Amino acid sequence: MRRSVFSMEQQEGQYLCIKEQVGMDGVQYKKSGKLHSYLKKIQFKNEAGDQVFVDENRRPETQYAIMNYVFLNKDTDILFYVPSAVCSKSCPAGFRKSTLEGKAACCFNCSPCSEGEISSQMNAEQCIKYPEDEYPNEQRDRCLPKTVTFLDVNEPWGTAVTAVAVSLSFLSVLVLWVFVKFQTTPIVKANNRNLSYLLLTSLSSCFLCSLLFVGRPTTASCLLRQTVFAVVFTVAVSSILAKTIIVVLAFRVTGPGSRMRMFLHPRVPYCVVLICSGIQGLFCAIWLGTHPPFPEADTRSESRHIILTCNEGSAIAFYCVLGYMGFLALGSFTIAFLARNLPDAFNETKFITFSMLVFCSVWVSFLPTYQSSKGKAVMIVEIFSILASSAGLLGCIFIPKCYVILLTSDKNTPKQIKSQGHSRGKNFSF
Repeated sequence: MRRSVFSMEQQEGQYLCIKEQVGMDGVQYKKSGKLHSYLKKIQFKNEAGDQVFVDENRRPETQYAIMNYVFLNKDTDILFYVPSAVCSKSCPAGFRKSTLEGKAACCFNCSPCSEGEISSQMNAEQCIKYPEDEYPNEQRDRCLPKTVTFLDVNEPWGTAVTAVAVSLSFLSVLVLWVFVKFQTTPIVKANNRNLSYLLLTSLSSCFLCSLLFVGRPTTASCLLRQTVFAVVFTVAVSSILAKTIIVVLAFRVTGPGSRMRMFLHPRVPYCVVLICSGIQGLFCAIWLGTHPPFPEADTRSESRHIILTCNEGSAIAFYCVLGYMGFLALGSFTIAFLARNLPDAFNETKFITFSMLVFCSVWVSFLPTYQSSKGKAVMIVEIFSILASSAGLLGCIFIPKCYVILLTSDKNTPKQIKSQGHSRGKNFSF
C-alpha cells in the first residue's frame, strides 16, 4: 500500500494543493496545484460531530489534510486521483494525461493512447504496450486475446484451392490414361512416349504439392512443402527441356557420320532429367541441412489474429531453388523459341514455347506479389502460382494432342503425318 497526502494552504487568496506522495522506498515527493474555488464554501461534520468550515473566515485553521489510501494489485500501475482542477477533466481509460507547459500540475490535456498501447484506468500517466498475443479494443482501454488461425481446408480459400488442386491432378491422370491407351498412334510416338508419361506424372504431383500448404503447419509439413514442390517441379521442367533438346537435335543431325547422332541415344533425355533434378535435390539437401524451414506464429501481419505459418529458414536458399527452376524454364523457352519453325508434323516446340512463356510469366509475377503479401495471403499466392504454372504446362502441351487423338482421329494416322511432311523426308520418333 502507498499513501498519498493532500494538504490545502491559502496563499494570497488562492487555495493550493500540496501533494505529499510517500513511495515504497519511504521518499516523499511534493507537487502543488490550485484547487477548485468552490472549496471555499464547503462545510461538513467530521466524525466527532463538529461542524467544519473550509472558508478561512469561519474557521481560523487554514491547513487541512486529505488522506488517500490506494490498495495496489500485483502488476498494476500506480495511479493517484488528484482532485479535479477547474482547467481539466479526468482522462478516461484509453487516454493518458499530457502536461501543459507553464500550467499547474493538476492542469493537463487528455491524449489518446498511441497505436499498440492501452490505458485501463482513468487519469493514466502513461499508456502501456499490450502483449503480442493480444490486441486492443476500439476504446483502447483493455486487451483481447488474438485468435489463432491458419489456411484451413474448411475455410473458403482452403476448400477452393483443395478442390482445384485435386481436379487438375485428376485431369493430368486422365490425360496420362489417354496417352497410354493410344500409345501406338503416331502423335504419341512422335513426342517421346516415356518423357510424356514422366511429365504428366510430375504435373499430377505438382498439383498435389499445393495441398502441403493447406492445414495447420507442422515441422514435417514445413520441411516438405517447399522442397518436395521444388524437386517435383524441376522434374517437370527438365522433362520439357529434354523434349525440346531432342526435337532440335533430331532436325540438326545430318548424315550417318555426324557426331551429334550420339546425342540422339534413347538414354540422353533421361540423363538430362536426372542431372537437372539431381542438382535441385542437392540445393534442397543443403537448405535442409543448414537453415531448414520451421513452423512460426505470425503475430504482426493481422491485428486480431495469430497466423500459423512456415518460416522459410533461409531466404537465400528459397530464392536459389526458385531461381534454378527459372533458369531451366528460360533455357527451355529459348531453345523452343529458336526451333519454333521446324516442320509441323514433328514439331512440338511451338507448344513448348507458349507453355514456357506462361510458366515464366506466372513466376515473374509471383516474386513481387510474394514479397508484398502478409499472413495467409503469402500461402495463397504461392499455391496460385503452383496451380497456374502447372495448368499452363498441361494445357499448352497436352490438350491440343488430346484434341487430335480423341476428336480428330483421322489426322492421327501415319499417312496423314507423312502428308504434313517434313522437309527432310524422315520420320523421327522422339
